[in-house]
Amino acid sequence: MTVRDKPKLSISVGNYLGGNLEAATDFVLGAERLGINSVWSGEAWGQDAATILAYLAARTERIKLGTGIFQISARAPSMTAMTALSLNALSEGRFLLGLGVSGPQVVEGLHGQPFKAPLTRLKETMEICDLAFAGGKLCYNGTAHTLPLPNGAGKAMRLGHKPVQIPIYLATLGPNALVYTGERADGWLGTSFSPDHAAAHFAYIKEGAKKAGRALSDIDIGVAIRVEIGDDVPAMIERRRQGVAFNMGGMGSATTNFYNNAFQRAGYQEDAQAIRSLWVSGKHAEAAQRVPDEMVTEFQAIGTRDMVRARLQKYKDVGVNTFRLGLDSAPIGKARLDLLENIVDLVAGLD
Repeated sequence: MTVRDKPKLSISVGNYLGGNLEAATDFVLGAERLGINSVWSGEAWGQDAATILAYLAARTERIKLGTGIFQISARAPSMTAMTALSLNALSEGRFLLGLGVSGPQVVEGLHGQPFKAPLTRLKETMEICDLAFAGGKLCYNGTAHTLPLPNGAGKAMRLGHKPVQIPIYLATLGPNALVYTGERADGWLGTSFSPDHAAAHFAYIKEGAKKAGRALSDIDIGVAIRVEIGDDVPAMIERRRQGVAFNMGGMGSATTNFYNNAFQRAGYQEDAQAIRSLWVSGKHAEAAQRVPDEMVTEFQAIGTRDMVRARLQKYKDVGVNTFRLGLDSAPIGKARLDLLENIVDLVAGLD
């Protein structure tokens, strides 16, 4: 990314079934008019990530549509590939496939799958998708997946789609997974990232990229940035402590939490461990109060317009080329679209 380049902007559609689907759709249409590059849908334990994108494919014309993310344990790899190919066809080539391993609570509690060797399963899912996108027969012999099933009645099959290139983005946080992202992925869906501590993630992505003979700039580095513009910075920080505490203690298990580990690598080892201990003990309020201001301000872009512009400039300067905007500070509707337009104007003025 040169100094002349401007970062791409992306938005997300969250709990659209719990709110107003038409309002969410209007927001996406407004974002498309503003030139926003992509919209991403997620899945946890509510709605799935695919259905809304099929709907938006029919309602939009230019904005790219991505899964942020498909949980790899929720689908067989061949079904992941088939769904991706279908969404790509419906959107006339605008689809971006985002994959991630999720965490043990969702994988084992909701999907009934063991959270074992997640990186191996991620690699194999990506390799099977590559086979499918290239139009080949799905003949694969891996550790977690074997196609066709050995000693069964089935045979290797080819999906009923023409060969196509679909970019694959990986949502990774652990060091080994970040190295693999640098080696193989078209893009990274980053979280728990601070431009003040970029090496906590980038050192590993760069290592993988070097193995593959490419540079960090060859990967679409997309980072989640929650944005709020206003004057009462202390109140903004206070509102966000609970969310940070939840990530430190509630996202994962008492022993496996990729978000917590990422903050530890950024220099907040003592804080992250203390917050997790309080959270898993049921002391949620105390956990939130234990979050230092810097665990909010260094990982988000909040404050006055000038403060937010300076933070966004930092993200750009360290090599982030897609800002994955978190806009929940404004209610869905005109207020959120106004915030988005404000951010578009700020990004246009970055150096």
